[in-house]
Amino acid sequence: MNITLKQAEKIISVAQAKSIEIDTKMNIAVVDAGANLVAFARMDGAWLGSLDISIKKAKTARYFDMNTGIIGELSQPGGALYNIEHSNNGLITFPGGVPIKNAAGEVIGAIGVSGSSVENDHTVAEAGALAL
Repeated sequence: MNITLKQAEKIISVAQAKSIEIDTKMNIAVVDAGANLVAFARMDGAWLGSLDISIKKAKTARYFDMNTGIIGELSQPGGALYNIEHSNNGLITFPGGVPIKNAAGEVIGAIGVSGSSVENDHTVAEAGALAL
């Protein structure tokens, strides 16, 4: 099962609304089940440096089907996944990437958000992921 463009656009719309609600500007990426970019939005004034980070957060969340913040916890020195961020041409292991599931609970893609604090990034990504 794969996310559709229509679903990805809805997710981005909800994520943008959440970003506006918390008064921040974000880069928002949605990937499909194969971790391929389906949709992307850079809100006016969002940091250019966060563009690539948002895409990598989405891919990381899909590669491991878990929130990127959880991967970050596991990848600390001495952790089971220490240095994993150096695999797969670079992963992002801090909050802001969330898997997207369909009504049956199957992972169909992921969202990655970057442009503010990691707490805000996660809040916006989670809002988008729950949009379906």
